[in-house]
Amino acid sequence: MRFDYNDQNIFAKILRGEIPNKTVLETEHSLAFEDIAPQAPVHVLVIPKGAYVSYDHFARDASDAEILDFNRMVAKICETAGVEEGFRAISNARLHGVQEVPHFHLHILGGRPLGRMLERD
Repeated sequence: MRFDYNDQNIFAKILRGEIPNKTVLETEHSLAFEDIAPQAPVHVLVIPKGAYVSYDHFARDASDAEILDFNRMVAKICETAGVEEGFRAISNARLHGVQEVPHFHLHILGGRPLGRMLERD
């Protein structure tokens, strides 16, 4: 599978400092920031600083240090963001997954009951 990364996407611009964000946490390999159009009281995006298009691209090609850093950041966000009652972690990929920004990102949503993720048949 090909993973063509476009360095003009909004998250790449945020990482370069071209677009401001409300940073929640930053480490050597990852950045977490508030979503500009939150869908829940807590809506944080976590992104790797590397040029990865989707979760499968990140899982396949990222270094062990990047993967560990990203996952520890997710844990830290969940620990401090006020999602004790539960949360949802979402990562959309490609066309059928309705990915809007071609840079791997994980949404952490919580702070209220979120309902079912998908309708059951």
